[in-house]
Amino acid sequence: MRRKKALITGISGQDAAYLSNYLLKKNYIVVGGERKKNKSNLWRLKALGIQKKIKIVSFDLQDEKAISKTIRDGKYNEIYNLAAQSYVDKSFENPLYTSDANALGVIRILEAIRKYSKKTKLYQASSSEMYGNVNTKSQDENTSFHPISPYAISKLHAHWMLGLYRTAYNIFCCSGILFNHDSPLRGDEFVTKKIVRDLLRVKLNKLPCIYLGNIYAKRDWGYSLDYVEAMWKMLQQKRANDFVISSGINYTVKSFVNEAAKNIGFDLKWIGKNLLEKGIDRASNKVIVRIKKDLFRPLEINSTFGNSAKAKKLLKWTPKTKFKKLVKIMCEAELRKYD
Repeated sequence: MRRKKALITGISGQDAAYLSNYLLKKNYIVVGGERKKNKSNLWRLKALGIQKKIKIVSFDLQDEKAISKTIRDGKYNEIYNLAAQSYVDKSFENPLYTSDANALGVIRILEAIRKYSKKTKLYQASSSEMYGNVNTKSQDENTSFHPISPYAISKLHAHWMLGLYRTAYNIFCCSGILFNHDSPLRGDEFVTKKIVRDLLRVKLNKLPCIYLGNIYAKRDWGYSLDYVEAMWKMLQQKRANDFVISSGINYTVKSFVNEAAKNIGFDLKWIGKNLLEKGIDRASNKVIVRIKKDLFRPLEINSTFGNSAKAKKLLKWTPKTKFKKLVKIMCEAELRKYD
């Protein structure tokens, strides 16, 4: 049987690394798209021991000609577009680039498929950020979108364009509306990785304390390794469809801090309110966590809570890793770095 060939854009990212490994185990030929051919960005592939098994090609979401050539010449069975300007806070600083990459970049991919490779199936990484502060207990595929950041708006633009191309041109394209998902391969810029990393630094006396913003924001957290399986399953269906992928349980950032602290070796108690609230280690009476006004977003989503009933029914997918296990996995991985 002829091996399937997949292009994964944003190959240097967390999800791309796990997805690459997943597809390689299924005997795919995996090609990774990266904006710059910079091998130092590929540490995640190296960590999984698969860097030499993946061909890297230049792929820039702003370069229409290069995108067209890559898709026309590649003859891919599947494309997983995981490339994006992925930071909500940076999208406020640079909304033009965010919109060009995340919204127009996806249209460039869709146009290349339409013109040169109509049988190629496309997975697009949508985001739970698109829901914003919607007034529902949980969010599923039928929940209204109310984005409150340039990042979320750019993702919603792309999400709706996929629906248009699916209907108008009969292109097999799916959006995965993924809620927060983390792993030991998460970048240092994300709050979960920052919490784990900095708590350990405090434990090792390399940092006096950690600073956080809104610790009462609630997030639906899952494990990236579980979620990439859902991405693949979407493209194996007879009909293209969009799916919410989530754990179905949400926790505050404060809960994540408490759980990570236990794994690192702290037992936190909290005193004070608002910006004066702080987490103190019961054993040493040392201040471990402080709140900093500068770390609050201009607009904050109060709570995310996904309903993946559709994925469970049609994809036969359910998350395998619970919240406490995820935090433990991330903490143990960080501890191994110092060991």
